[in-house]
Amino acid sequence: MDPTTALLAASAAHAGFSVVVTVVVYPVLADVARGSPRQWAARHDAHSRRIGAVVAPLYLLVAAACVWTLATGPQGWAWVALTGNALAALVTAVRAAPTHGRLGREGPDPGLVRSLLLADRVRTLGAVVALVGSALAV
Repeated sequence: MDPTTALLAASAAHAGFSVVVTVVVYPVLADVARGSPRQWAARHDAHSRRIGAVVAPLYLLVAAACVWTLATGPQGWAWVALTGNALAALVTAVRAAPTHGRLGREGPDPGLVRSLLLADRVRTLGAVVALVGSALAV
């Protein structure tokens, strides 16, 4: 496998995961946020534990593919894929993860939930851009 194909595979997995989170997982979490605070704490804690088992290996895979692509001198559309993946990672690190932390500590604040949903949409946009860029790079 060459680095561009690895980038495509990682970007496809990342985009698929991100779309499922945006369309299925976070709307359910937002619905729970409108419920009771006790229900929120249990559900948010369970979500955080479970999603970490998927997010950590996925982001390692994406990072490895991006580093491999960078090391070999990306061309053309590969830069779009790298930029999309970088956007998704940056939004996760700067906004989504800290907001999840605050939601875990402070409870289901509507402003924090809106912030998380917005960060998630931007992150998914980055993942989809990465998928398109990597597909065009292959």
